[in-house]
Amino acid sequence: MAKLSKRAKANRAAVEGKENLDVEAAVALIKANAKAKFDESVEIAMNLGVDPRHADQMVRGVVTLPNGTGKTVRVAVFARGPKADEAQAAGADIVGAEDLLETIQGGTIDFDRCIATPDMMPLVGRLGKVLGPRGLMPNPKVGTVTMDVAQAVKNAKGGEVQFRVEKAGIIHGGVGKVSFDEAALVQNVRAFVAAVSRSKPTGAKGTYLKKISLSSTMGPGVSVDVASASAE
Repeated sequence: MAKLSKRAKANRAAVEGKENLDVEAAVALIKANAKAKFDESVEIAMNLGVDPRHADQMVRGVVTLPNGTGKTVRVAVFARGPKADEAQAAGADIVGAEDLLETIQGGTIDFDRCIATPDMMPLVGRLGKVLGPRGLMPNPKVGTVTMDVAQAVKNAKGGEVQFRVEKAGIIHGGVGKVSFDEAALVQNVRAFVAAVSRSKPTGAKGTYLKKISLSSTMGPGVSVDVASASAE
């Protein structure tokens, strides 16, 4: 058996015997054990009672965190003419059409969110195999295929987080940075959980929210009481 590093041992000791904490206690514990030399992200993992292999049990959505993500989000927009101008004015980092397509096909993906006007989707569709696996394909269900590109850019820059359930029925998402104060992180966690709850699919049976845990980038995972995380 491989020996645990000092960090791993410290992480294990920090959470030993501490399970199903309320959100406030979990956030405090995470902040107290964030020892990295950089501003660690705070991540949430939710185990859902769904099987995403069935279309009626897919969970996907978007949430605007009340206190933002703490991350700088680079946004690319596929648009032409006045809509391209609107995107630029709203703060988009990259705006284009065929030229942007060629850049991406050439292997350069220098953005975290991709937005497109509906008329651009036949062009963007050619990038499905490149953008899809990275979770960057524009989709009307999460507001990234829209004529209101200015608002979509502002949303992306202002703390909007997309989520999608993985094969094992788990959703991961960032809910802030350890430098945030505890109240801000608690608000963000509850906003994220509420958005996932509202996205409960019609085919979900039994318990929908099964387990929730929080962690920092380098810190230990802390299990959170589902009822506490669900309280608004």
